[in-house]
Amino acid sequence: MSDVAVLIAAAGDGTRLGRGPKAFVTLRGRTLLDLCLESLTGSGAEVVVALPPGVAADGVASRDSVTFVEGGASRQETVERMLVSTRAPVVLVHDVARPFLPRQVVERVTSAAASVGAASAVLEMTDSVFDVRLSTSVPRSDLRIVQTPQGFARDLLVEAHAAARRDAVTATDDADLVRRLGHAVELVQGSRLLHKLTSPDDLDVMEALYEVWITQRTGRAGVG
Repeated sequence: MSDVAVLIAAAGDGTRLGRGPKAFVTLRGRTLLDLCLESLTGSGAEVVVALPPGVAADGVASRDSVTFVEGGASRQETVERMLVSTRAPVVLVHDVARPFLPRQVVERVTSAAASVGAASAVLEMTDSVFDVRLSTSVPRSDLRIVQTPQGFARDLLVEAHAAARRDAVTATDDADLVRRLGHAVELVQGSRLLHKLTSPDDLDVMEALYEVWITQRTGRAGVG
């Protein structure tokens, strides 16, 4: 995948988690960023990582063939800065808070983005959903949980960010910015491994997912 760049947004300060920058939160003695980079080992993709302003990459174990940039004041600005650092025709945007990145998901998102220009990993809803504004349940069949990675033709994502900046628009993710241009985003199957570390309650979940991830990658159970 030499024509693909994976842009890892790792510039968040982790305020809600309360453990400092998320990139350097540890699981089993390993940082989320190192786990994320290991997930991409052997993928052949170019990797660009945005770190918090003023934070050096010295503490990152896997630094070979990785470009580091300084993140911006917002996630959108951070992604824009990473886009400047690559000329790969297809880019995947991924959050460091989802460190267990299955190769199959990377391949599905990359293939769809290369084909139609924009794609996002998603999961079907399994829980019932209640809309408090309408005081009614919402049909789950019409809903999806959005994950990263999300993949795009680079030129399309650059255009989407430029339009958002011009119109002073912010969005929850890059796919929403692309939809503003009238461009469809293909939804592809994500993974339960892509659980996002957001609050302290998620740490127990991440510990359990670590075991699954290690088993899938090495064929053996995690140690420690």
